[in-house]
Amino acid sequence: MKQLITLTAFLSVLVCLSQTHEIDSLAIQLAYQKQDTTKVKTSVKLIKALYQVKDFKKALLYIDQTEQLSKTLNYTQGSADANYYKALIYTERDDYYNAIDNYNKAKKYYEQLNNALGIAKVNNNVGLLEIRRGNYISGLNLSLSAIKIFEERQLRHELSKAYNNLAEAYINTNQIEKALEFNFKALGVREQLQDREGIKSSTKTIAELYSQRREHRKAIEFYQKLLNLLDTEKDAALRGEILPSIGEEYLQFNDFDSAAQYLLEGLKLNRSTNNKDGIIQSLNAIANLNLKLKDIRLAEQQLNEAYELARTSDNSKELLKNYRLQKEVDSTKGAFQSAFIWQSRYYDLKNQMEKSENRQSLGSNYVIPTNPLESLEPISNETIPNDNTSTTSPSLLYWIYGLIAALLISLTFLVLSYTKGSNNHKLVDTLKHENNHVRLQNETILKEIADLEEINKVKDRLFSIVSHDLKDSISSIKGFIDLLREEGISQEEFYELIPELSENADNASLLLFNLLNWSKTQMQNLEPNPERFNIQEVFQTKMNLIEQKVEQKRIVLIDESQYELIYADRSMIEIVIQNLLTNAVKFSRVGDVITVSNKSQNGKTIICVEDTGVGIAQANLEKLFKNNAFTTVGTKNEKGTGLGLSICKELVELNQGRIWVESKINVGTKFFVELPKA
Repeated sequence: MKQLITLTAFLSVLVCLSQTHEIDSLAIQLAYQKQDTTKVKTSVKLIKALYQVKDFKKALLYIDQTEQLSKTLNYTQGSADANYYKALIYTERDDYYNAIDNYNKAKKYYEQLNNALGIAKVNNNVGLLEIRRGNYISGLNLSLSAIKIFEERQLRHELSKAYNNLAEAYINTNQIEKALEFNFKALGVREQLQDREGIKSSTKTIAELYSQRREHRKAIEFYQKLLNLLDTEKDAALRGEILPSIGEEYLQFNDFDSAAQYLLEGLKLNRSTNNKDGIIQSLNAIANLNLKLKDIRLAEQQLNEAYELARTSDNSKELLKNYRLQKEVDSTKGAFQSAFIWQSRYYDLKNQMEKSENRQSLGSNYVIPTNPLESLEPISNETIPNDNTSTTSPSLLYWIYGLIAALLISLTFLVLSYTKGSNNHKLVDTLKHENNHVRLQNETILKEIADLEEINKVKDRLFSIVSHDLKDSISSIKGFIDLLREEGISQEEFYELIPELSENADNASLLLFNLLNWSKTQMQNLEPNPERFNIQEVFQTKMNLIEQKVEQKRIVLIDESQYELIYADRSMIEIVIQNLLTNAVKFSRVGDVITVSNKSQNGKTIICVEDTGVGIAQANLEKLFKNNAFTTVGTKNEKGTGLGLSICKELVELNQGRIWVESKINVGTKFFVELPKA
């Protein structure tokens, strides 16, 4: 092996020396040539040699000179070749617009010359450029138009690039059969050219395509061929990627011994080279192996390590795989709540990746929406009105029009009475009666307007609470359904989940029932319906609704409540406690503590919801209970309606109670509610 590496290095040095000698020879030759077409041809050869050794700066200097001389001589071939190589250099520098501009100029010159080969080279390179930018269809068409000429003339270098372009485009348009066909063609040409890097690239892609087609033994065959081509030191990173890939293929048909051999070797190699992506891939695959072998504890450890690494990397593919395996581990352990969270993360990332792929495949014609959530409309605008707008009843308009008409009639009577100067007391009495009638109508309408506005405000607030508080219960139910739909749980596990699913549905139903009942009473002058109830039961019910959020933020929830009867409208107090708990979670950080408690004092009950969260600035404390929709984002950018605390104050005061707050920045917040005892 050492001899082979030495020989390869020696040959590389020889090639470099040969190229340097060729460049020096052409430069000297060019210096002594006359300003004619021969000088242009020599210059094009020199530009080509400089391009091959990637000395782009010097190549561009010669290109400018060649362009000027070609224009002076009216030598179209020289102008075409100069623009072609300039476009190639701009392509290498990822300067798309200058590359396209010079490709178009070169193509125009080649068309004037009827140079089919030149046109084909331009089309092939533009095709490659479009494929890189995600415009796969146009890229395919351009490369296909070039291939026929390359095949006729047996231009192997151009064919290698063209076949590879087409294979890449077919992969990205999900045409696996065609992608395999052109990868094999590219591999054949590259073997003829003895293009070692090209052979590695084509072999790797073929193995990956067979894996996608679930032809796992074929995939292993080509991964093994690729391993045999790799240099021990130079290709360590690629080897670190291939070893776990082979292990994953063996896992597909449960050859655990072979899988373990390749996966452990891959992990060891990737750790030694500090290849982060390789470590993540290896850990995910080994965890999958241990999951199949029922070693859940070890699988969990490996997945957690992979997760910590993947979070700080751009490896979405492996992070998605990690989410799926984490969900399987938690489902196996019976930790279904955690499984739901992993399931949710899995689908969020999957949708994000699919959107990204769609944007790529649509290329420059794809318009990204300004608002990333604009396509998601879970609640119809007809069902829940906007919080910031208030609807005006048509009957109210009719009343206003009637008032205006009545006023006009009365004014008409007044004008007639004064014009005629009549002393008819009967007419005067009639006018007085009409005026009194209009005044009474006016007072009635104004009162109805005030009532309607109040009802609209209550309705808007009510619906904002419905949409806010129901989200937790509905999200939890959706998590159960998604898990079942994706067959993430067995039938036995599903039956175990039924009580929890039923409980969440009951919670959502109860909340909706209470809110709608409350809305009914509120439409009738906001009259509470007091009754005796145990405040401890309310705390426990509402704490169950926020369990998922508490687990997500890893908050400690302490229940110090005790049995105590209070006398108030239970539906209203439930809404108050739900809002206070939700706010506590919203403004708590990871590891913070939320405590709920109640105690008797001076014949009243004092309820307290305390958190050790971020606290509230002194300047904002006075704004909390006002009707100006004051709100701030939570510790994880959670948004609120800004109406919760003002509604809490209104509901508490309707029940002959009072509410106040104590808070310090970065220390925490305490909300107190005082209510009558039974």
